[in-house]
Amino acid sequence: MSDSKPNYVYKLVPASSPVSLHISEIPAKLPVSSLDQESGFIHLSTSLQIANTLKWFFAQDNSVFVLRLPYDKLEEEKLIRWEDPKAEACGPRGGEGMFPHLYNGLKLGRDEVDLVKVLTQIDGTWDKSIENAINDGWLEY
Repeated sequence: MSDSKPNYVYKLVPASSPVSLHISEIPAKLPVSSLDQESGFIHLSTSLQIANTLKWFFAQDNSVFVLRLPYDKLEEEKLIRWEDPKAEACGPRGGEGMFPHLYNGLKLGRDEVDLVKVLTQIDGTWDKSIENAINDGWLEY
């Protein structure tokens, strides 16, 4: 993992909870997952963490929506904490096992998101789709 500051962090949303690909059509506050609701924060990933997040939490999904959030604004507003998945331990930004968690009253919508894309499994794996997203320039650290 890198301890450098990411340009973006990402929220993965199952295709069963559709999100508009047009920012202007995204509501101010999207519905949150039961995991986020129970945790009291929104679970995010860096581009370097997305592959494992997809493998662990979205293995049975054919596609997911990827919401891209510019990191600087969230950091400036002190809305991000780097923690283990259960928020039981804090750590350095990008440290092994440390994920960005968004603490802002479970608000995730058009004000936080700057891009929405869809990733689709290719030949039963996310790897090629992630590689394509990186090569296309929208999935970046």
